[in-house]
Amino acid sequence: MKKVILLSLFFVFAFANISIAQTKVSGIVLDKSNQPIPFANVVFKGSNTGIVSNEDGRFYLESPNTYTALLVTSAGFSDKEVPLEKAVSYDFKIILGEAEALNEVVIFTGKTSKKNNPALDILRKIWERKRKNGLYQFNQYQMQKYEKVEFDMNTIDSAFMKNKLFKGMEFVFDHVDTSDVTGKTYLPIFINESVYDVYGDNKLKKTKENITGNKMSGFNGNQQILSFVKDLYSDYNIYDNHLKFFDKSFTSPLSRTGIDVYNYVLKDSAYIDKKWCYNIVFYPRRKNELTFKGDFWVNDTTFAIKKINMGVTKSANINWVKDIYIEQEFEVENDSVFLLTRDYMMSDFALNKKEKSKGVYGKRTTLYRNHKFNIQKPEKFYKEEVNFIDNAVYERPPEFWDENRFEKLNKDEAGIYKMLDTLQTVKRFKQLYSLVSILGSGYVEFKNFDFGPIFSTFGYNEVEGLRLRVGGRTYFGPNDPWRVQAYTAYGFDDNKFKYGVSGKWMVDKKNRIIISGGNRRDIEQIGASLTTTNDILGRSFASSALFTTGSNGKLTNINLTNVSVEMEPKKNFVVQAGFSYRTLESASNIFSLDYYTTLPSVANPSGVVEGLVKQTEANIQFEYMPNRKTIGYGVERDLVDSPFSHFFVNFSYGLKGVLDSDFAYEKIQIFYKQPIIIGPLGRSNIILETGKTFGTIPLGLMSVIPGNQTYFTIENTFSNLNFYEFVTDQYTTLQWNHDFGGRLFARIPFMRKLNWREFIGVRAVHGTISDANRAINASGLPYNAPEKVYWEYNAGIGNIFKVFRLDFSWRGNYLDMPDAHKFAIKGSFGFYF
Repeated sequence: MKKVILLSLFFVFAFANISIAQTKVSGIVLDKSNQPIPFANVVFKGSNTGIVSNEDGRFYLESPNTYTALLVTSAGFSDKEVPLEKAVSYDFKIILGEAEALNEVVIFTGKTSKKNNPALDILRKIWERKRKNGLYQFNQYQMQKYEKVEFDMNTIDSAFMKNKLFKGMEFVFDHVDTSDVTGKTYLPIFINESVYDVYGDNKLKKTKENITGNKMSGFNGNQQILSFVKDLYSDYNIYDNHLKFFDKSFTSPLSRTGIDVYNYVLKDSAYIDKKWCYNIVFYPRRKNELTFKGDFWVNDTTFAIKKINMGVTKSANINWVKDIYIEQEFEVENDSVFLLTRDYMMSDFALNKKEKSKGVYGKRTTLYRNHKFNIQKPEKFYKEEVNFIDNAVYERPPEFWDENRFEKLNKDEAGIYKMLDTLQTVKRFKQLYSLVSILGSGYVEFKNFDFGPIFSTFGYNEVEGLRLRVGGRTYFGPNDPWRVQAYTAYGFDDNKFKYGVSGKWMVDKKNRIIISGGNRRDIEQIGASLTTTNDILGRSFASSALFTTGSNGKLTNINLTNVSVEMEPKKNFVVQAGFSYRTLESASNIFSLDYYTTLPSVANPSGVVEGLVKQTEANIQFEYMPNRKTIGYGVERDLVDSPFSHFFVNFSYGLKGVLDSDFAYEKIQIFYKQPIIIGPLGRSNIILETGKTFGTIPLGLMSVIPGNQTYFTIENTFSNLNFYEFVTDQYTTLQWNHDFGGRLFARIPFMRKLNWREFIGVRAVHGTISDANRAINASGLPYNAPEKVYWEYNAGIGNIFKVFRLDFSWRGNYLDMPDAHKFAIKGSFGFYF
């Protein structure tokens, strides 16, 4: 959601005026029957500058040099030389004839052979040497890195520029340029520059990047945009079997499995920087798969890549992205070492993939220089800082950038800084920016205060009826060391006000020592999740959903007070200790939390029953999230949207007698989530939860297996269970979910164009209840535990209209339980690449 909302901000610009390169040509490659020839190789004659036509045979090629002819080649067709009479030539029609002369015949047509193909012989040599090339040849390495990320509006015509939307902002159109990849005009609207010192140790398998400078145009301090940039551009190695972009796994043209998904053709050979290199063209064997088209030059002795150009095919099953284009260049360090010196990636984000659709370019250029090798650093040097804070990094003077930019900004890039600073003084732009910010964050911004979250304003349940909630938070900036949040809510059926207030203060920035506390009096659906926290402002979706599939009246009045302290002694390892006091009482006359304080006996057949639970609890929890990436260094941080493992352990101690607390117990809970990317087969998530309570406790403190009575898919719940259908004091759940990413549907001809995605999953739970806990139950709710493993399975279709997903879930057993749901359909909305 964050990605698409932020992209919408960029769609408020347009541009004019086209800058002209020395030689620029676009067109289409056809056969004699006027059918497009996909993946034809088009180069300027006498150069290594070229491109591969897309699936519709179209191409665009540009160079700052002057050329007088094109060379066009394609498997099964005669090579053709096309004279260029003008420096700028658009809409060329290039018609290729079938190869006739023996010396013109290309061996491979259509799907190339997997046998006796010289291109594959070279590819196998690349596989053999890929772990011996470049930086892998050295024990240690270090270098300087410069990274430039830019967003540009593209394909906006003059009619759009005259739209009233841009009244008062016409000056932005003075910064128009033309893409040398697509030939489309574009307007730069955002630029971010960073400089790093990079270190690596191949023996220790450790790397470290120290940022030494960062400069962002216009949107300084906007964590959403910074997070968005990090989401888009993860690091990759072209030699890897699979390359991850936009949370999807693309098969690399250098992959060991590439033979199964690509066609390869050996097209040429030439000297490049005094090294003899082969040129190999590659293009996909099938449509709708996550593959590329392009070509690479590879050295004839080291079999190291000298240069590679590739673009994602238009039919690839990926949303909102019309094009992805990648260039990498490698320089010869000495006779045998090729080092990556330039990495360029451009993505064209658009609402559809039509040729003339308007969109946004996202471009990242990464340059490397000043390589040094075999300078050993101690292992502790590579320890990542928990909370990097150096304000000077973000306030470097112009002289720093003049010295540390590896390449100068062009005229339009240099003008972005001044243009965006000016733009933010325009009232109309501020209004547009505020609207998008509200949609992205859920908060309405005022000076030092945010109102919201607006998406929690309305709710409904059988106790409160219609529920209204308003709230807000302090906000002086994204890196605030402290924050106070509060809300109040009102139910129109129970005529009661509820509230919550909490505060956090980071007393030590280096180790992120945070003290927090607060109080909440509200209505809650106990059992909405198993591994719970004492988050004061947590919102229970189950108790405030607008629509449910059954009664949601089994709600609890909760009065929770909590204080805690947490620290992060190691990056992504968090330790928290807390102390809480809560009271629990049924909020409905159709539901009871009653328990026996004195069991029934001959002398007292009714026993003594209590309905109010008063409980004091101390807890300590450990949370480890390797490879988690965060933005900012304040008391609250944003997460970069990339998969990471999550391990959580919580120990709780019930303190009977403290503040009139009722129960003594010990509880342990463990949660583990592991995402697994299985190359082209998609991604799996495995989730394990287990816990046990030692001691005698009432229903309000039991571990309720989370059901899902909403119409929406909710992670870590069971779609076919009702609330309180299973209750335990000892449990283990296991879930497996897999996203095929559309790979299966892509093999079915009539379903390819739908670009749907396939999902499957299985959930299971086992649990028990002690005799002592059964004995004190006076709630009238029958205690059922899944002593025989309960399980359910699901299959789903995603990417329906690009935003909707349907999950179909079947109950595997316990079919004879009262009101058992044997089958359920759940839906969810989301914006996914």
